[in-house]
Amino acid sequence: MAKISRRALLIGGGATVAAGTTAAVYGEELSRLYWRLPGVDKQRTEGEVDHPGVRWIAASRGNLRYANRPSDYRIDRIVIHVTQGSFATTLRVFRDPLHAAATHYVIRAKDGHIAQMARELDVAFHAGNRDYNERSVGIEHEGFVDKPSSFTDVMYRSSAKLSADICRRYEIPVDREHIVGHVEIPGTDHTDPGPHWDWDRYMRLVREAADSRESA
Repeated sequence: MAKISRRALLIGGGATVAAGTTAAVYGEELSRLYWRLPGVDKQRTEGEVDHPGVRWIAASRGNLRYANRPSDYRIDRIVIHVTQGSFATTLRVFRDPLHAAATHYVIRAKDGHIAQMARELDVAFHAGNRDYNERSVGIEHEGFVDKPSSFTDVMYRSSAKLSADICRRYEIPVDREHIVGHVEIPGTDHTDPGPHWDWDRYMRLVREAADSRESA
């Protein structure tokens, strides 16, 4: 069978638009799927986010690697982090190319506000383990591991909704095997989220958020 070039395929898909409604729908579907071809990057829109209501604040390109997840790497984990610093400081550090690390999301303690700093399709350097970086989404929480007051109710709930949404989109089971702490990553020397992070409470909130979406 003769090989069809990507250019010919795209031109052919575009040409069908003039053929009527059915062809137009086909062409639109093709335009959404063309990035699945080898060597083709997904379309990107500056400032686009993956979760409703979050604010886009881009991390430095030096702290992540462009990818096409989940097409090139399956996403099957969420990693929970604690900043060991303020929300503002964390944003500043992740925008510094010399830091060489960033998470996908950072959540503010006082109101649960979320900043997205890397697209989920990209590999953020957050886990200290290449395999886990490639397969996971990292969520940073403002606070300190030795201060229980860091972990506010509004932050738990905001994070739980985010995790439930990520699990839904990538079909990740809502359990402790797939939602893990940074301390649990093989080879890491980090201790977060620490002994004051209430895993039972958090997982209950994630399940409630996931169930509410399913019943909506």
